[in-house]
Amino acid sequence: MALPLTPAQQKTVDALVRSGALRAVRPDEKKARAFLAGAESALADVPNVTRTENRYNLAYKAAHDVGEAVLAGYGYKTTYGAGGHVKVGRFLAAIFDTPPPRDAAAHYDVMRLDRNANNYLGKPVTHAAADAAAEAAQTLYDAAVKRLRD
Repeated sequence: MALPLTPAQQKTVDALVRSGALRAVRPDEKKARAFLAGAESALADVPNVTRTENRYNLAYKAAHDVGEAVLAGYGYKTTYGAGGHVKVGRFLAAIFDTPPPRDAAAHYDVMRLDRNANNYLGKPVTHAAADAAAEAAQTLYDAAVKRLRD
């Protein structure tokens, strides 16, 4: 069972629903657990991956899985159409509104932009960026486990 949202968090999430970025659904603990397991698996492999770009992509996948887990745990889904990963990031920022996960949630958007620059523009990923992505993903995972399992 997910920890209750604070009034400020709920207000932000409600605004995301009103804007059309999210829609309310029944909370799905099974789906949340599955996405957390996916994030945990990805994070376990990050240190073993030797290529920087692949480490980065795996860390991003873990962070995105955390976002999907938290969405499911609280009973929300992104709406159909473009910008799904942006919407996940906005939800992460709404839920993780205090440090250190607040900073990791903000970094999710940086990760998304960097991943897109790599995937669509051929911009290389640096070792420092991969390290920062792995750290942000781990912070988000740890915070999500606390919110969804306590």
